[in-house]
Amino acid sequence: MRKLYVVKYQRDFDRIINKNNYKKTSKLVIYFEDNNLKYDRFGISVGKKLGNAVYRNKKKRQLRNIIDEYRKDNNNHKDYIVILRIAGKNSSYQELKEDFYNIMKG
Repeated sequence: MRKLYVVKYQRDFDRIINKNNYKKTSKLVIYFEDNNLKYDRFGISVGKKLGNAVYRNKKKRQLRNIIDEYRKDNNNHKDYIVILRIAGKNSSYQELKEDFYNIMKG
């Protein structure tokens, strides 16, 4: 994922989350907000409760890969914050991908 497509700053995370527009499953929560850009931006959050740094980085890489695949075919002009929940801790890549796509469809 290129830096252009990333929500980086804490103030942006807070603003998007405080808008309180979200969709969730047992494994993921996705907050979203319209932006005035010609592309989507994504931020990823994996909490410390899920495991050590190696495990959290692995899950973030998986989510980035899922997002990159999604972005090839879709553009909604929104900012998204993707949060992995504790129930998604032991989920496989395929399960995370299915959950992500189900949320983004609905």
